[in-house]
Amino acid sequence: MSETASAPAPAKTPSLQAKGAPSVRFGFMKFVVRDLDAMASFYERAFGLVIAQTIDLPDIKELVMRRPGEDTGFSLILYWNKAGGDVAVGTGHGPLGLYVRDVDAAYAHAVSQGATPHREPWDTEAMRVGFVLDPEGRELELISMRR
Repeated sequence: MSETASAPAPAKTPSLQAKGAPSVRFGFMKFVVRDLDAMASFYERAFGLVIAQTIDLPDIKELVMRRPGEDTGFSLILYWNKAGGDVAVGTGHGPLGLYVRDVDAAYAHAVSQGATPHREPWDTEAMRVGFVLDPEGRELELISMRR
C-alpha cells in the first residue's frame, strides 16, 4: 500500500465581511486636469473612451469617461477647476492600469495620439507591460495578460 502526501490545507483567513466591513466595488479614478478639453480628446483618441456623463457645477466641471456602451462599471473622471490653479502630478500614487489586447499596438497608438513614451513594452512571466505618460504627465500602465 503506498502512502501519498497531501498539501496542507490553506489557512483560513477571516472574511472582511465577517468583521463588519462593507462590500465594495471599484468605481472610478479621478484625474485633476489643467486642460479638460485636451485631456478628454486624448483619452478618446488614444483609448477609445467616451464621455458618459458631464457634471457642470459653478466651480468645477467633471467628465465621466467609460468604454462605449458601458453605463456602469469603472470610470475615468476628468476633474477641472474652473478658477484654474496649479495642477501638479505627484509621486503619492502609482499608474492607472489599463488592460489591452496588444500592449505594443496600444503603446504605439497612445504615443501617436500625444502620450510620451515612458517604459517600452517588455515581457514578464504572466504578462506584457509598457508605460506611457498622458499629455499632462500621468503614468499609464498598459497590460496584456498571457493566457
